[in-house]
Amino acid sequence: MPGHVLLTAPDALGIARLQFSHPGKLNALSVQMWRDLRDLLDRLNATPPEQAPRVVVVQGDGGQFVAGADIEEFPDFRFDAATLAHYHEEVVAPALNALLDCELPLVAEIQGACVGGGLEIAACCDIRVCGQGSRFGVPIARLGFPMAPLEVEIVARVVGEAVLRELLLEARVLAAEEAQRLGLVNRVVPDGQVADEARRTAERMAALSPQALRLNKRALREFGRAQGSRWEQRAPHYAYAPTDEHREGLAAFNERRPARFAAPSPTPATAPDGDTPPAPSPAPAP
Repeated sequence: MPGHVLLTAPDALGIARLQFSHPGKLNALSVQMWRDLRDLLDRLNATPPEQAPRVVVVQGDGGQFVAGADIEEFPDFRFDAATLAHYHEEVVAPALNALLDCELPLVAEIQGACVGGGLEIAACCDIRVCGQGSRFGVPIARLGFPMAPLEVEIVARVVGEAVLRELLLEARVLAAEEAQRLGLVNRVVPDGQVADEARRTAERMAALSPQALRLNKRALREFGRAQGSRWEQRAPHYAYAPTDEHREGLAAFNERRPARFAAPSPTPATAPDGDTPPAPSPAPAP
């Protein structure tokens, strides 16, 4: 069954729900789900304040948050630098930036897996409430690939560089209590109380001045958003696309076996002709 992203109409208190659902895949995000997320947020961000929700609760379906991206789709685009860059720069990053640009309070209601792209989505929310059984991490080095530069910038703003180094370089997956200690989540409650706690949080926000909340978010966004890297700095990152390690990591995952990483093969830092690759085209990836 294909996954989908749903944005409900606000209830009587002005609280809407943004829900990820991908049955059988722990709500892993397909390429289309990333695009749908951006479209929904763009429409939400364009809604006049008097018609918009006051608060949005971000949640996963079926007792899970989001278990990263849909790895079964990866062979379609990950082994070519141009299509890989397009995926991260023109599909994932715009969706995350649409979340960051949202001037409505976002409450992440986290149960179960919050890893990879799920952690990135949670990092874009304002308050993160999780259950005691939740797990957090970005263990993608086990699959033979790194986190994309823009996504590093987003997550580092929340967890800090030291914690992100631990998550990326050790591929650690954190329990809920440790995630709270490190500042990744605001509150940890028993698993059966996550929805109620997220709801109470949203109700407290909904009772406040919508204008004040919007202006606070705008100020916080400008304060927290760094200058950012240029495409010329990010382009060499995607040269790992055709490497043996990248292919082996994903093949091992799909074959349910440990990855066998040999000695590192050279990763070109530039395009074959020695020039910086062009910025990714907005055309859809294959």
